[in-house]
Amino acid sequence: MPEGHTIHRLAYDYAARFFGTAPRVTSPQGKFSDAADLLSGSPLTATEAHGKHLFLRFRDADWVHIHLGLFGKVAFGDAPAPPPTDTVRLRLANDTAWADLRGPTTCALITDAEKRAIHDRLGPDPLREDADPDAAWRRISRSRTTIAALLMDQKVVAGVGNVYRAEVLFRHGIDPYRPGKDLTPALWQAIWTDLAALMREGVRHNRIDTVRPEHTPEAMGRPPRVDDHGGEVYVYRRAAQPCHICGDEIRTAGLAARNLFWCPTCQKA
Repeated sequence: MPEGHTIHRLAYDYAARFFGTAPRVTSPQGKFSDAADLLSGSPLTATEAHGKHLFLRFRDADWVHIHLGLFGKVAFGDAPAPPPTDTVRLRLANDTAWADLRGPTTCALITDAEKRAIHDRLGPDPLREDADPDAAWRRISRSRTTIAALLMDQKVVAGVGNVYRAEVLFRHGIDPYRPGKDLTPALWQAIWTDLAALMREGVRHNRIDTVRPEHTPEAMGRPPRVDDHGGEVYVYRRAAQPCHICGDEIRTAGLAARNLFWCPTCQKA
């Protein structure tokens, strides 16, 4: 499932191509046809992301709520748009660009009140200007749940996925099984600040890189990472490989239906 930086990047990409224009809105697949007919030819007035939720506003208060889920993808291109396939849930097209949404978990036309309800059930998003890290800390500081599980709970922190979870815990030497209540306020603030910086870089470069300058392939004289997900990382999907810092073997285990990755030496209990 895409992490939060991808959704914020999509909000930027939609705005870059369609903000201030009145795109043609269609649903070749048919599942969004009624809403598409209502929106087509209306101006796109805002795009927004919160965690893994994307919002496109038409007119003053007509919001398209998109959640990509495990299989959703968005493709952009320059006009003229190619003939759409019958897998496209939502197409936006104007005289200069087109965008096709396929396979989302959610694609729905919602009201302002319904949008607010979605925001209210999500935790703070490190990429949003209105984010309040203290709101997350209040939940974390009272919880016996592991910090690894809390970071993946979208009601606690919105937008963090498996990669950022594993990497930020490594960068701060935190045992992923440490209960949230055992963190200090200063440590939580350091985690939050680091997440915000890493995720902003993710938006900028449209990929996840988490290694510090002294641990890049060039600095260490090591081969670059070869992985479909791309990006240079410390522990994510590096099980049984040596840690870049201590050389110990990276471990993996299941936690909350996801694979957890960590270094037992650099992240001592």
